[in-house]
Amino acid sequence: MHILFCNYEYPPLGGGGGFINALLAQELAKCHRVTVLTSKRPGLPGERLENGVRVLRVPVFFRRQEAVANLFSMLAFVPMGIKTGRKLLRDHQFDIINTHFVLPTGPVGDALSRQAGIPNVLSLHGGDLYDPSKFMSPHRHPLLRLWIKRLLSRADLVVGQSRNTLENVRRLYAPALNGALVPLGIQRPQSGAASRQAYGLSGEDILLVTVGRLIARKAVIQLIALMDRLRAESVRLLIIGTGPQEPLLKQEALKRRLADRVLFLGQVAEDEKFQILRMCDMYASTSQHEGFGLVFLEAMACGLPIICYNHGGQTDFLESGATGYLIPLNDLVRFESRCRTLIKESGLRARMGRENLKRVEDLFIDRCGQRYESIFQAVISARQRAHLVGDASRA
Repeated sequence: MHILFCNYEYPPLGGGGGFINALLAQELAKCHRVTVLTSKRPGLPGERLENGVRVLRVPVFFRRQEAVANLFSMLAFVPMGIKTGRKLLRDHQFDIINTHFVLPTGPVGDALSRQAGIPNVLSLHGGDLYDPSKFMSPHRHPLLRLWIKRLLSRADLVVGQSRNTLENVRRLYAPALNGALVPLGIQRPQSGAASRQAYGLSGEDILLVTVGRLIARKAVIQLIALMDRLRAESVRLLIIGTGPQEPLLKQEALKRRLADRVLFLGQVAEDEKFQILRMCDMYASTSQHEGFGLVFLEAMACGLPIICYNHGGQTDFLESGATGYLIPLNDLVRFESRCRTLIKESGLRARMGRENLKRVEDLFIDRCGQRYESIFQAVISARQRAHLVGDASRA
């Protein structure tokens, strides 16, 4: 197949949605021709072959951060992506388009699919439909909801990465939608554990770790407050990632006199991230919602028990009491209590870690790639059959 991915974000820009698109594109490029149409910022090449994937980047305006897009840059991607995509379609013949994020990428994939007469599979990532921390979340605005309903209805197939995402689609946008469920996947980590000494940490400390963009939805400020309440325990919190809330979070740690107990490690390379995860004792997340939660897979693959809220796509593969603990959203008292349990019981942490290593085996990128490959082939065949039926009826 010749596959065209459309995604307004692609590494190094963006977060989990762009990252998983890159992993999927590289996996499928082992057997197929793959092109990605995405956005750029100054300093990134307009076109480059990356791990077997042809990546085309269109310029957008006002993007100042790698981790987070702003409204103007997202809006700019729509006309720029359509313009570049139309030229691409004149020069190359594709079999299928896979569009990631209904907004802002959805209009690009839809327009290109209609121009070329090829099927469009629309992949949803959760936050493009529902983000309770944002005023601009599409579910809050009638015009955006109508736009999304139209894009959902025009796609040949809608794919959600979790039951929660598909439930939100049916609850908020399209009650009759029969979408496909395809869990995401990560690369199998190869790195060993980092040395605690290299990070100035003691072997006696219990290490909590969290990974992600430092934005309001992640609610990392709750973890800092938790560390204040755990002051009597020999516990450290490692925060991997950057984002607009970083100055606020650092100030909060200083205000609570936790500078020696909360370590901000910033953005790190993939190998180092997995080394740090393997060095730690448990993974903690206070994110208010995740459409899926790749970071949870990464923690599972490193044998960590996970404590997080029960609101989001992670409920598909995490089970309270088996893989860690799922806590009712923003129940801080229970979150603290379960943390204390895991801090004190090393045998329980080890048992839950082993369970996570077993469960994550079905959630690596090769399985995700196989599922998408089967979907693409089925959608292409269905479109071809529809054309044959149409031609026969006209004859």
